[in-house]
Amino acid sequence: VQLQASGGGLVQAGGSLRLSCAASGTVFSYSTMRWYRQAPDNQRELVATIGPSGTTTYADSVKGRFTISRDNGKNTVYLQMNNLKPEDTGVYYCQTAWMTKPYWGQGTEVTVSS
Repeated sequence: VQLQASGGGLVQAGGSLRLSCAASGTVFSYSTMRWYRQAPDNQRELVATIGPSGTTTYADSVKGRFTISRDNGKNTVYLQMNNLKPEDTGVYYCQTAWMTKPYWGQGTEVTVSS
């Protein structure tokens, strides 16, 4: 299983970014996909989850601002991030599990300036 994340960058507070994560080596349509983030000197935290049927959950800190979605035809999961805040700064990782083993993308860096 390989996960390739992209879309990070530098943005001003209040701006938007869309992250993408392309998956291969798994039956994507059956997979629960997650986005995590890790700020400097912090633990990695779960940001958003989307199940095979499209059910979504979010961390309280991003509810109403972030939207996770998936395109099964492209084996890709997205994270639309709006109204970004400096505290959203960090490295964002996509994650899934296959045959009970977790897999992580390489991370894409998001920096939000105030």
